[in-house]
Amino acid sequence: MGYRIDEIDRLILYHLTADARNTSAPKIAEEVDVTPATIRNRIRQLEDNGIIRGYHASIDYEATDGKMTTEFTCTAPVSERSRLANEALTTHGVVNVRELLAGQENLVVTAVGDDSTDINRIAHELSSLGLVIEREDILLNEVTRPYQSFAPGEDNPQSAIRDFQSVAGGAEVVELTVSEDAEITGYTLADATTDGVLPEEVLVVSIERGDDNITPNGSTRIEAGDIVSIFSPEALPEQLLQAFDERASSGE
Repeated sequence: MGYRIDEIDRLILYHLTADARNTSAPKIAEEVDVTPATIRNRIRQLEDNGIIRGYHASIDYEATDGKMTTEFTCTAPVSERSRLANEALTTHGVVNVRELLAGQENLVVTAVGDDSTDINRIAHELSSLGLVIEREDILLNEVTRPYQSFAPGEDNPQSAIRDFQSVAGGAEVVELTVSEDAEITGYTLADATTDGVLPEEVLVVSIERGDDNITPNGSTRIEAGDIVSIFSPEALPEQLLQAFDERASSGE
C-alpha cells in the first residue's frame, strides 16, 4: 500500500505549491496545531515516498537577456516514449519534458533558446532523436496556483487525523482529534467496540484530555476535544476513520 496522505499532508502540499521558498515548518504548524518537528518529519516522508519530487524556481527566461521559451508538442512511439523523454531532456536548452498518456502528441518539450536560430537547432536535435514535432509554440506566460482541494477552509473540512506514522510490519499509529459531532463521542471504549464503532483489531493506547494523559480501559468514555492515540496492526481501517470524522457515518 502506498503512503496515505491526510489533512496535514494536504496543507503542507498546498503551502509548498503556493510558495515553497517562504513557507516554513513553524508557519504550517501553527495552522494545524502540531509541532514544527512534526511538519518537518511529514515533509521528509512526502519526499521519501516520491509525492514531493523536487523544488524548482519559476524563471522568466525572457527577462534574462531576451531568451525565447518554446514548447514543442511531439509524438513518440508509445513503447519508446519514456526513453525518448529522458533523451530529449539531455538536449542543450531543454528544461522540461512532460509525458502524456496518448498515442499521438504524447510528449511536450519545453526549451529555452537564445534566438530563433537556437530554437531551430533544438528542434533539429529533437527530430534526430526520433521525435515527430507536431506543433511549435512560443510560450508567452505561465501562471500556477495550488490545488484548491488541499486548501484550508469551510469547503474542505479538516480530517480528524492529527498525526500518524507507519511502524514495522505494516502497522500504523495514529493520533485522532475527537470532534463534538464525531460518532464515537460519548461512547465508552467497551461499548464502541461492542457496537462496531471501533474495530476490534485496533488498540487505544492513550488519551490526551487537556493537561491530563489518560491510560484508557474499557470504561473510559471518549469526550469531545480528546486526542486519542491508536495502534492498528495493519493499515488504518476505514471504519476507524469514520468513527472520528464528523458525522461521516450518518450522512450529515
